[in-house]
Order: sequence, then structure tokens, then C-alpha cells
Amino acid sequence: MKKLLDKICDNYIIFCVYAFFGWLYEVLWFLIVQHKFVNRGVLFGPFLPIYGFGVLLLLVVLRNFMKKKHESNNIIYTSLSIFTILTFIYITIIEYTTPKIYELSVFFENYGLILISLNLLFIVVINYIIQKFKKFNKINLNVALVFLLIWVITTSLEFVSHFAIDKLTGNLLWDYSNDFLNINARVCFDASRNFAILGTILLYLVQPFIDKFLKKTSISKKRLICIIIGIPMIIDFIVNVIIK
Repeated sequence: MKKLLDKICDNYIIFCVYAFFGWLYEVLWFLIVQHKFVNRGVLFGPFLPIYGFGVLLLLVVLRNFMKKKHESNNIIYTSLSIFTILTFIYITIIEYTTPKIYELSVFFENYGLILISLNLLFIVVINYIIQKFKKFNKINLNVALVFLLIWVITTSLEFVSHFAIDKLTGNLLWDYSNDFLNINARVCFDASRNFAILGTILLYLVQPFIDKFLKKTSISKKRLICIIIGIPMIIDFIVNVIIK
């Protein structure tokens, strides 16, 4: 029971940390791009729960995957890594060098076949090099694969969350209809790319410090932290979501 409570406290603290980081990320984005302060989300306090849930989901799905070494001698891992990296590079170049392409279908009409053909060519060439020169067989593709999985998971979570909020409340907390490569205005390339980059940084650089802090902190202190943060958050949720 004590271990279970300790685990719940750990996860709640992780949730709060990333919910705050998410709020800070979006507030800073509005300050930089639109030069105004916007308190994002449905809560009054500085938390965006979708980011907290998102990172917890990433940790549950990817923590064990990250611990393993995924080497370039596996042709599937190599192909996925190359496809992911080159696709993001290609599409980013297209985004900033051509007129805006808003709908995903338009992108495939104009650039999709070229993009896929180039990727397949690079995959064949690089896999041949790896097979030919054995010293490349031990390259660790972990970060590239985690980046790909974060992109898929966060994009799916954003799409489902937007759909659910739209159907349940009729409120659109974000609208990507005017953004590059959007799908039904629910997700877009820019947001997905940023979430993939940010998620990779958080899991590899930030999360180890949080894990270290949680490991060193006693269960009594973690309970106190949860109470101090949890009570105001619950009141905030009741007042601004349930009652409102």
C-alpha cells in the first residue's frame, strides 16, 4: 500500500510539473508571437492538464523502450529513423520556401510522391552502406525512434482531445485551420513537430532530474507537496470547469 501511494504521489508531481511547463510554453508562445499575455486552458491556475497527461502517457509507453539499445543493424529501425528525420527536414524546408499548404491532401497532391520517393532512395542507399561497412552496425538509433513515437503519440492525443472537447463542450481551445498541414484544424505539422522535439528533450534531459528528485525525497514530503498543489487545483477545477 505504501509503495502504491508513493507511486501515485510521484506520478501526480510529474503531472503537475509538466502541466505547468505546458502552460508556460503556450503563454510564452503567445507573448513572443502575438505580444500579449493569454492564460491558456480552462483553469485559472498555471496548469494545462493535457501536457501533464501527455508526458505521463509518454513515460508509460516509452520508458522501457528508451532503456533498450536499438541498433542500426536492424533494417526496420534504421528505415524508420531515416524516414522520420528526412521527412521532418523535407517538410520543414517546404514549409518555409513555398506558399502555404494548409490541407494535408494538397500536400500529397503536390509533394507527397516526391517526398516518398526521395525517402525510399535514401533508405536503400544508407541501408546498403550500413550492411557494407560493419562499423556502422552498432549506431544507436534510440533518440530517432523515440522522437518518431512521441510525434505519433502526441499528435494522436491532441487530435482525440480536440475532438472530445469539441463534441462535449462545443468550445475550440485551439484552431489550426490557418496552419500549415492541418488535419480538420485539430492538429498541424508545426504543433506536432514542436511536441516531438519538446517531448524528446523532456524525456532525455529533464525527466532524469525529476526522477532523481523524487528518489531522494521522502514519502512524507511528497505527500505534502501533493496536498499543497492538489487542493488548489481541485478547487480551481470545480469552480472553473464543473460549476462554470
